[in-house]
Amino acid sequence: MYTEYGAPREDKSRPWNDEAHKTCAPMLPPPPKPQPAAPVRIAAAQKESACLRAEGISWYPDPDPVTGQIDERKGTPEQWSSLKRDHLDALKKCRPEG
Repeated sequence: MYTEYGAPREDKSRPWNDEAHKTCAPMLPPPPKPQPAAPVRIAAAQKESACLRAEGISWYPDPDPVTGQIDERKGTPEQWSSLKRDHLDALKKCRPEG
């Protein structure tokens, strides 16, 4: 496939290499174990989640109890866009360092 400008483009709508992925999957090394976050980082992430929910963002997820990371699959793309677009005051309040 090519773009309207003539540059080659991969068609990601159809997996042309599915068979190769299935064949090679057993040869892949196991994924790395998640690195545990410091208790201070986990506590800060939990406080941020609670703060954002208190500010009216009821769908905002809790952080992972090991890594402190937020799983963005727990909200819809529309919710995440709305968070950044419509809730800047809450983000500033709940994330004072960022």
